Amino acid sequence: MSQALVVLSGGQDSTTCLYWALHRFGVGQVEAVTFDYGQRHRIELDCAARIATHASVPQTVLPIDTFAALGGNALTDAGITVQADMDTQTRLPNTFVPGRNLIFLTFAAALAYQRGMCALVTGVAQTDYSGYPDCRQATIQALEQALRLGMEYALTIHTPLMFKSKADTVQMARDLGALPALADTHTCYNGVQPPCGRCPACRLRAQGFAEAGIADPLVERFRNP
Repeated sequence: MSQALVVLSGGQDSTTCLYWALHRFGVGQVEAVTFDYGQRHRIELDCAARIATHASVPQTVLPIDTFAALGGNALTDAGITVQADMDTQTRLPNTFVPGRNLIFLTFAAALAYQRGMCALVTGVAQTDYSGYPDCRQATIQALEQALRLGMEYALTIHTPLMFKSKADTVQMARDLGALPALADTHTCYNGVQPPCGRCPACRLRAQGFAEAGIADPLVERFRNP
């Protein structure tokens, strides 16, 4: 029986966390869960599947269509353009999907409960959290306590990237042997490959690789097909 369930979006951070979990819990002890929440950048679902296959990790895809029905953000609403600046009223990016990480981790916890796994792993980070309040340590700690109480289950949410910069995360990926897998990841908010290089997610990713002094395998993949 597996020990850890990784929330795998198909992005840079969750992929790094997948390899962290393999190192921490061991090969054959890790599974992945990916959420189809009506995201506009559907390409990340294909990326997550390829990454899980490459890592030889079983993957479960769970559909959650409520976020798309709610709309109101640039990641699920086709009528909203990704903006680089914060919303003047909410002080949050318009790519913020309210409740997304809370819902993801709750469903992941339910799956972990059914599978007898006591460890959840997620790639949220307070240091480079893009202004998303559901990526903060206080949020995750409160949710962990609520899940433990609500399910009467000794569940632990691991956040190996919580206080790491993007450069730190890139270096961790290198040390864990995850760089080849990062060539299959998706980060771009505009949902394109090669990445647009202009949206906030692309700029943050590029800055992390530049500060780490490591070439981005995804960019190199399209530069040298």
